[in-house]
Amino acid sequence: MSVEASITTLLRAICPRTFTDFAPVSTLRPYVTYQQIGGETISFLERAMASKENGEFQINVWSDSRAEAKNLIKQIEAAMIASTAFQARAIAAPASDFDADVPVYGSRQDFSVWSDR
Repeated sequence: MSVEASITTLLRAICPRTFTDFAPVSTLRPYVTYQQIGGETISFLERAMASKENGEFQINVWSDSRAEAKNLIKQIEAAMIASTAFQARAIAAPASDFDADVPVYGSRQDFSVWSDR
């Protein structure tokens, strides 16, 4: 199973409305989106492929209330760190967001994730 599939499974256990990259406009809140925003590379002098890979993933929670968004991102952080499908660590604390045009509250957090290739 790919690391993206493992992350999707983990996130959907917390919030069934989980999407890669973006959610459809009509999606009910709360919902979660995530995308890979980079990662570290491993290079060997003998030019062999590494058995592990790294990705930095940004996870976003969107909700009708700040409290719900914060609660969900805390649940996600705990689940990401406890996962046995991959090794994850939070890169920074969650950041809050708000879009007044919608209006919607958000919380996002970045994780460094190591997994088997």
